[in-house]
Amino acid sequence: MIIRPRPHGWQLLYILRGSIVPAIAPKVLAILVLSIAVAAVVELAPPIGIERVSVTPFTLLGLVLSIFLSFRNSACYDRWWEGRKLWGQLIYESRSLARQVHLLLGDGDVRRRIAYLTTAFAHALAARLRGRVVALVALPWLDKPQRERLAGRENVPDALLSMIAAELAQALRSGALEPILYTQLEERLHAMSSIQAGCERILSTPPPFAYTLLLHRCAWMFCVLLPFGLASSLGWGTPVLSAVLAYAFFGLDQLGEEMEEPFGLEPNDLPLDAMVRTIEIDQLDALGERPLPEPLLPQGYLLQ
Repeated sequence: MIIRPRPHGWQLLYILRGSIVPAIAPKVLAILVLSIAVAAVVELAPPIGIERVSVTPFTLLGLVLSIFLSFRNSACYDRWWEGRKLWGQLIYESRSLARQVHLLLGDGDVRRRIAYLTTAFAHALAARLRGRVVALVALPWLDKPQRERLAGRENVPDALLSMIAAELAQALRSGALEPILYTQLEERLHAMSSIQAGCERILSTPPPFAYTLLLHRCAWMFCVLLPFGLASSLGWGTPVLSAVLAYAFFGLDQLGEEMEEPFGLEPNDLPLDAMVRTIEIDQLDALGERPLPEPLLPQGYLLQ
């Protein structure tokens, strides 16, 4: 995620870090070169009948394309925002679990194991969503018996939640936890499992490919054909307007493409690593451990 102060004045014209320009620059440059060539031909050796080419069809096509691009970007933003809400809920649930475990369980070893398992769950879920080696990131938070129980499990985050449930069930059987209090703690685990399922739903259900492909092709057709409709009326001004419109349409297309997969590593994706570090700090702080790890900060305005 790009985190930087809101630009003012001339900064709007030259800021590149955090903008969509680096990703679409080759496309815009291609349209600029094409429009210069078309304008040169029309100005120096105008083809017969070029004056009858009207810009009106491009106006209608551009209006329709902008509506569909806006609709797609809205759908992609909904996916991005839902992912952010799910991770915000995970931070809330993990804090609540740590607070309740600290107050309701007297055994310090049990509290420590649950806090470490909660931290391992956050690391494992982020790794699962980003295609990393899931078990590897969870191992530093597990003891030897827990590592052995994790071996061979396909769904590592769910296995970690099962380990937390086992710790609570053991406390219930030993009488250290009342049934009604156990139910309250189990509700936290249920919520964390629901969050995992929600994240996996976003990850495994992208927007329809045909819809994305249609908009991508239409954006290219519009930007490629636009110089031919503008050249007879704008002349050498054609490259400027063509490049500006290409920046707008290709930029909207690229931005929607980045937001439709909110758990990746693109500049506009969610900062999962930073949120995992927040959960880690909260869990260790609840145990009273010091020193605490430092929160992750943006590097070059990029927070991951």
